[in-house]
Amino acid sequence: MLPLATAELPIARYRFTARLRQNLRLPDYAGSLLRGQFGAALRHLACMTRQTVCGGCPLQASCPYTRIFEALPPQGHALQAFSAIPNAYVVEPPPPVTSRHDDGATHPGHYAVGDDLVFHMVLAGAALDQLALVVYAWQRALAHGLTKDRAPADLVQVEWVDGHGIGHPIWHAGHPQLAPHPASLQIPVAPDTDALQLHFDTPLRLQHQGHPIKPAQLTPRALLAAVARRVALVLEFHAGQSQWGGLVPCVSAQAEQLHELRDLHWFDWKRYSSRQRQEMTLGGVLGCWTLRGDTDTLADLWPWLWLGQWLHVGKNATFGLGGYRLQAA
Repeated sequence: MLPLATAELPIARYRFTARLRQNLRLPDYAGSLLRGQFGAALRHLACMTRQTVCGGCPLQASCPYTRIFEALPPQGHALQAFSAIPNAYVVEPPPPVTSRHDDGATHPGHYAVGDDLVFHMVLAGAALDQLALVVYAWQRALAHGLTKDRAPADLVQVEWVDGHGIGHPIWHAGHPQLAPHPASLQIPVAPDTDALQLHFDTPLRLQHQGHPIKPAQLTPRALLAAVARRVALVLEFHAGQSQWGGLVPCVSAQAEQLHELRDLHWFDWKRYSSRQRQEMTLGGVLGCWTLRGDTDTLADLWPWLWLGQWLHVGKNATFGLGGYRLQAA
């Protein structure tokens, strides 16, 4: 079996650029908003039966909407019963912006007419086969309008982002055909270092027995176990690669050998749930976390941590929570 570090993995990040046709004010963290409006557009395009709910639909198992947006757990599994599995996508919203309007003042979170709204989406496994549908769903969602003000935008470009963060245009409004591109990842060689830094840009929400883990209770083992488990499950259920799950206990054990230096804090972020029709508070951990250990141990853990930058980690990863940047300290 090839080690994870040398495997060609069906995971890809895409950068979407849309141009505003109306002034727009986004919430401080727009991941939930974008995810919800994309999902509504995707369901409208993919649903053939027009049932109000997916449960009980005869096409549920094969529908592109459920396969991308609401993944169904397997009926049976060799290791355990799953009530839910990770989805094959992550929406990465734009960071908060400050725009200057005609009145000369600056407005946090405001976009003006003609501004570009740039965000990312990560797709894995079979979801990559539906890229054309995903792009079209974003076109529809953006044209329909964002936020309760229904501010419309035109999708103008989509780029495939390589492992170095460089964007390569694969679609634009004037030529709406997807260009061929290597929709996969190759993990780079681990740096020769005894310390790795994780910079959490969006709240990390790990849980234990149904309760969120606060900064004082976080451990390297909890982090690495969550990252490795998420990577293994996404690759198993969406790419048919079941070989990585057996390595999760080894990753957790190796994490016990690490030392740490942390500058972490708790952050409460509020969002409105259209499904539950109420405001919700979703707390998580932000800041910098330095993991130290011998170079061999960090080299073994490097592939998992590196992939976590694409797939995120913890609860609500699908709308961008648990996002971090990894670098040698």
